[in-house]
Order: sequence, then C-alpha cells, then structure tokens
Amino acid sequence: MSPSPDRPPGLDSPLTARIIKYGARANTALFKLTNGRVGGRWRVMAGWRKPAPVLLLEHIGRKSGSTFTTPLLFMTSGDDLVVVGSQGGLPKDPQWVANLRAHPDVAVRLPRRGRRLVRARVADPAERAALWPRLLETYADFETYQTWTDREIPVVVLSPRT
Repeated sequence: MSPSPDRPPGLDSPLTARIIKYGARANTALFKLTNGRVGGRWRVMAGWRKPAPVLLLEHIGRKSGSTFTTPLLFMTSGDDLVVVGSQGGLPKDPQWVANLRAHPDVAVRLPRRGRRLVRARVADPAERAALWPRLLETYADFETYQTWTDREIPVVVLSPRT
C-alpha cells in the first residue's frame, strides 16, 4: 500500500512530528531488546509488501553533545551503508542529518550483526543520482516523500571506520 501522491493535509502538524518521535523511540527499544529481530524490518506502506531493513544510528547532538539513537531504513552499497533523510516528506531535514554534518564519526547497530563504527557524509549530486534508484528498490515510498517536499532529500553514506 503506497501513499497517494497527494501530500497529506496534516503532514506539517506538530502531532505528526510527535508521532514520528515516539514511534522511533518504540522501534529503538524493541530493536535493542531483541537485537533487531523485532524492529529490524520496516513493514509500513511500501514496506508492507517488501519489508525494508532498519539500522540504529547512534549520533551526537550538534548543540547538546548528547547521544541519540535513531532507527533508519538502509541499504548496502559495497562496504557502505546508505540512509535517507526523508522524515516522511516533512519540509525540514531530520535533526540527525545536521548532527552528522557536525559530528560525522558515529556508530550503527545492524539487526543480528551488532555495532559498527562508521563515518558519515552526505552524497554529492552525482553519487546521489546513482544511489537514488537503488534506494527506491529498497523502499519505493522515498520517491513519494520527495514529491511531498520542496527540499532535496539528503542521501547519507556511512563508511566503515578503521
């Protein structure tokens, strides 16, 4: 079940942001509790027919210095992991994108594979263009989210740190 191409009327409401926030917290707790057996696949909208893999991104707040954990859909590209700052098509990039720009050395937790240290970078335009079709194969609704916002949704590459 894909969303309609029409932008939902309540997408920009504070309630939508709150639902995303608390849904992410619940997903994170279940993922940690079960090592990704629960919460390690996204089965909503396009993910209903083709569940998308989920990782936990552990990042540092650019202003607070606090550690945050955010569940994100991902795909692999060689040794790299690739995530998308879609935030469901909301008008602003998610906080974690700005946090990664300020503090690119982060960690991820993968379902049943444990924790890895990675370095984040936003894909340049050519790399984004090459990755975007593959990301749509992972989760088709990224394209719908792109139509719901005027910003270019950032694609972030997470490369292993040595």
